[in-house]
Amino acid sequence: MPSLSPTMTEGNIARWLKKEGDKVTPGEVLCEVETDKATVEMECMEEGYLAKIIKGDGSKEIKVGEIIAITVEEEEDIAKFKDYSPSASDSGAPAAKGPAAPSPPKQEPVEQPVSSPEPKTTKPISPPSGDRIFASPLARKLAEDHKLPLSSIKGTGPDGHIVKADIEDYLGSRGSAPTSKAMETKVAALDYVDIPHSQIRKVTASRLLFSKQTIPHYYLTVDTCVDKLMDLRSQLNSLQEASGGKRISVNDLVIKAAALALRKVPQCNSSWTDDYIRQYNNVNINVAVQTDNGLYVPVIRDADKKGLSSISEEVKHLAQKAKENSLKPEDYEGGTFTVSNLGGPFGIKQFCAIINPPQSGILAVGSAEKRVIPGSGPEQFKFASFMSVTLSCDHRVIDGMCNWC
Repeated sequence: MPSLSPTMTEGNIARWLKKEGDKVTPGEVLCEVETDKATVEMECMEEGYLAKIIKGDGSKEIKVGEIIAITVEEEEDIAKFKDYSPSASDSGAPAAKGPAAPSPPKQEPVEQPVSSPEPKTTKPISPPSGDRIFASPLARKLAEDHKLPLSSIKGTGPDGHIVKADIEDYLGSRGSAPTSKAMETKVAALDYVDIPHSQIRKVTASRLLFSKQTIPHYYLTVDTCVDKLMDLRSQLNSLQEASGGKRISVNDLVIKAAALALRKVPQCNSSWTDDYIRQYNNVNINVAVQTDNGLYVPVIRDADKKGLSSISEEVKHLAQKAKENSLKPEDYEGGTFTVSNLGGPFGIKQFCAIINPPQSGILAVGSAEKRVIPGSGPEQFKFASFMSVTLSCDHRVIDGMCNWC
C-alpha cells in the first residue's frame, strides 16, 4: 500500500480495475484506494503482469507498506503465485516472537532449477533516489504539452511519483487550460472580495456536507389543497386580534400539523445509529431561520402538545434571537425533525431540503398559489389554493412506503 497523501497512514481498497493475469503498462490505473482525504487512483509504475491480488475489493485499514498485490515481468511466472500469501514480515505487520521463518511461495515444477525460493521477477517498490524525477507516461506527456518542468510539480502518487492528477492540479492552480490561439489572449483579472466564514456558516457547511455524504436521501412531494387551512387561519387570526394576541402564520400551522403527524407516525421521528434506530417520544421541531450571519434552526419543544398561539410566540421570539445572534445551545439542541419554509417569505414554489443530522427527515414548504381545477360538470372549473411540500427522508430509517401523507 503506497502513501497517496502526506498524512496517509492506512487506506482501503475501493475496487480493483485490473484482475489477476492482466497485462499492465505504466500509467494504467490498477485500483482505487480510499485515503484519509479522498478516493485516489493508483497507477502502475512498470510493465508486467498482475500475478496475485492480496487485498481484494473492500479491504479496509491496510497499513502503508503492506503488500496488496504481486506483479511479475513474465506471463509464465503468474502461476508461481497462485497459492502465495504474505508472511507477517512481508505484510509490514509486527513480526511474531520466535525463530519461525516465513515459508516461501509455492512454485510449480520447471525444467531449469531455480536458485532462489523467490522468483527474480518480483518487483519491490523502492523510493526514488538521486535527482531522477519519477512520473507516469501520461503525466510526462501532459507536462510536455503544456511546457511544464516536472521539477516544479510535487508528486502525490506512490513514493512521490507524479501522476496525471498532479499535472491537472498544477494547471488548475495556475488557471491554465489546454492552450490555443484564442485562449492565449490575455483577459482582465476578476474583481472580487473575500468574505471570511462566520463560525455558524462553517458549522452549517460541515453538517450539510456530512448529511449529503452519509445519509441516503430520497424525496416525497405532494401538492396539498390548503383552502380549509387558509379559512382556519383567517378565523383564528380574527380571534387573536380580538383578544390582543399575535397573528398565526401558515408556518405555525404547518409546524403544528407536522408535530401531530410525527406523533401519529413515530417512524419519522427517529434517528439512525450503527446498532439501532432510536425512536423519540418527544416531538421537538427545529425551524429553519435564515439570517445575515447564516442559517439557524431553533427548536420548538413538544410542539405536538402546544397550542398554535404558543408555537407562534416561540417561533417569533427564537427567530428574533437568531437574527440578533443571541441563541443559546438549549434554543437549538434536541430537535427530532425540521421544517424549512421558503414559500411564505421568499415565494419559492417547491424545493428539496437537506436532512439535519442526526434526524431522519425534513419538510420543505413551498408557497401557496391559486390554481384552476376541473369542476363537477363539463366545461366547468373552479379556483383552489395549493401548496407544494417535499419530505426529505433518510432511507435507512424511513421506508419508501411511509404513512406520513
